[in-house]
Amino acid sequence: MPTSNIQEVEQPRSVPSALERWFKFGARGSSLQREILAGLTTFTTMAYVLVVHPQILSQTGMDFKGLITVTALAAAIFSVLMGIWTNYPITMAPGMGINAFFAFHICIAHNIPWRSALGLVFYSGLIFFLLSVSGLRQKIIESFPNSLKGAITAGIGLFIAFLGLKNAGIVVANPNTFVTLGNITAPAVALSFFGIILAVVLLRRRVPGALILSILLLTLIGLFLPGIAAGSHITKFPDRLVDWPSSIGSLFLQLDFAYFWTHLGQTVPIILSLLFSDLFGSMAALLAIGSRAGLLDKDGNLPRIREALAADATAAAGGALLGTSTTIQYIESAAGVEEGGRTGLVSFVAAVCFLLALFFNPIIQIIPVAATAPALVVIGIFMMEGLAKLDLKDLTIAAPAVITVLLMVLGTIADGLALGFIAHVLIYLFTGKGRQISALSFVLAAVFLLHYFAR
Repeated sequence: MPTSNIQEVEQPRSVPSALERWFKFGARGSSLQREILAGLTTFTTMAYVLVVHPQILSQTGMDFKGLITVTALAAAIFSVLMGIWTNYPITMAPGMGINAFFAFHICIAHNIPWRSALGLVFYSGLIFFLLSVSGLRQKIIESFPNSLKGAITAGIGLFIAFLGLKNAGIVVANPNTFVTLGNITAPAVALSFFGIILAVVLLRRRVPGALILSILLLTLIGLFLPGIAAGSHITKFPDRLVDWPSSIGSLFLQLDFAYFWTHLGQTVPIILSLLFSDLFGSMAALLAIGSRAGLLDKDGNLPRIREALAADATAAAGGALLGTSTTIQYIESAAGVEEGGRTGLVSFVAAVCFLLALFFNPIIQIIPVAATAPALVVIGIFMMEGLAKLDLKDLTIAAPAVITVLLMVLGTIADGLALGFIAHVLIYLFTGKGRQISALSFVLAAVFLLHYFAR
């Protein structure tokens, strides 16, 4: 039988096998189906950011519709980046807490234009990147005691919870007592209060996507409850269900890089606050998710932590270029891990979901503040759990921690961080524990003190 001169053409390999070779989910005890399910689960648990984040940043004058698109793009782009660099099931998006710091402290309290504030976020991302690849990052983190790290997270959480109560109208300003109870019988206020209970119950019962589900349910109820204006309702009916994503032209590359250099006394402490928040938050998220996913080595370290922190720093700077406050790793990624997700494919699936969600932006736009305020309160409660690990019977631990938390709520997040750290160093120094303070801690405390005396 004659042989053919035509060479056999190699058949293309299937998509599942190509994904397996790239992500190696089989070697980590997962499967393609499980990774996809984990990605969908992660998306549902953090989809609330598409609603809450634009509402917070739009109070600075930024375009609300454009922010929806920017939020989804930042989540998609940098989740993919994290998946490629680390092959970890970690998703990213503009951070809660740090967005409130951006809007209410940097822009509103300090009267810094949002374009200039984006420039500060960009610079903090660059510094974070240099620290991540140089190794100095670890020394800075070690200079802060665990008690202050927990207090910083708790302080930001308490601020977010307070912001949620304020947005809901549950607490209002009062010239005599600073704050007081709002009109709890008003339909929008009552809806928000009910929403807090609803969100907690759904989370406690481990309902998938509990926060976004609570937001959607409250939005639906708001269609039938009266609003402030006569004849209006808390939730408006959308003109359409799907539409093309809104333009980001008013936000993309709108940074002001010059403000930092012309206002150093004002901006250096702010950048330090952004930097430290990202440093501690990223480390906590990485170790928590890595532990749940079984990715830590025998010494309890994450093998590719330098790549993960570099991706996080790139996201901070890159997100500012897109037009958003700091983009961070989301602890909600742990939900995907619980579903069996073990690789970066989880991040890819979540990224695709964020992009698809953009076409439902008419629905996102009509979600009222009364529906999102409860989510802020619950997120804040989660962040305050760090206080449970502190030995508050030890005054040398309790005093700096309480100072940090209170000043973050009653003053600014930057002041809480700086003065809490100064208090920690001075208390340890004058109670005979000075040897437990590193040289870098003294340097940082001196920098913070110089900031206040130089004002």
